[in-house]
Amino acid sequence: MQKAAIIILNYNGEEMLRRYLPSIISFSTFPVIVADNASTDRSLELLAEHFPQVQILKLPQNRGYAGGYNEALTIIKEDFEYYILLNSDIQIKDSWDFELIDFLDLNKDFVAVQPKITSIQNQGYFDHAGAGGGFLDDLGYPYCRGRIFDSVEKDIGQYDDFIEVDWTSGACMAVRSKSFHDFGGFDSRFFAHMEEIDLCWRFRSAGFRLGYIGKVEVQHLGGATLSRSNPKKTYLNFRNSLLMLHKNLIGSSFVLKYLVRVLLDVLASVVFLFKGQIGNANAILEAHVDFHKMKKIDFVDSMASNLPSKSNHKIKSILWHYHVRKKRKFTEL
Repeated sequence: MQKAAIIILNYNGEEMLRRYLPSIISFSTFPVIVADNASTDRSLELLAEHFPQVQILKLPQNRGYAGGYNEALTIIKEDFEYYILLNSDIQIKDSWDFELIDFLDLNKDFVAVQPKITSIQNQGYFDHAGAGGGFLDDLGYPYCRGRIFDSVEKDIGQYDDFIEVDWTSGACMAVRSKSFHDFGGFDSRFFAHMEEIDLCWRFRSAGFRLGYIGKVEVQHLGGATLSRSNPKKTYLNFRNSLLMLHKNLIGSSFVLKYLVRVLLDVLASVVFLFKGQIGNANAILEAHVDFHKMKKIDFVDSMASNLPSKSNHKIKSILWHYHVRKKRKFTEL
């Protein structure tokens, strides 16, 4: 068994691969594997012609981020001790992957770790996806050091530390391969968005820890598949957040939190309407309708546990701090 591999899931990402794969190859210690989600562009031709050193896994159909990674990692599950899951729109500036794997090698109680993730488009600022380490509030809303909702902090080294987090970003995360498969991988019903947060919740519920290493940095373009304003992204985020709560909270804890979430999501929909974003407003309604259809076939997670006793940052409502108390930075919470 080899130590680790960097696995990039690709779907019609020819331009992203052309632009960012050279830096990944140049600054990486471990081999790079591209799992192609049945792309219809020239991604495969590009890889064959210009990146012969990259191993290609051809998947028969596009199963999204969650299903695609599950399928790809099952193929190589006996080959590597660790996986580094990496978006195709990540740019590397320096050696990075060895640091992540070395940390997991030395800290057996940690199951996954992420680096600092900064923005390519907004140089000098944190990225939306993971930023300086991810947390969940009592209602299951995710937030990060360096990014709370649409407020993004400038990176001035304030999060160049190590901390324990609630979740590691799917844009770039190193994870123990055995743990990934033992916990069933990502929930393929999610398709894309928040599947890594759900998996991390399951890890933590079983007593495992998750880390953030601020001295390791990668840069992320973001929005390569769906822009943040796309109603499809809004739909997936709201629907998958509800699925995650339903899976990981016990009985009445879920019911009470869901009732609060209904009120807050209605308010979010109204805000979208006032902004003229009818598509996003409808996406929230559709997310709730589809959640109720999907939860009927949900399984009971025997590891389910209430989040407040597990979260590493005791925030009851990030919405309250952000919209009412006007706290825009993690350090102000």
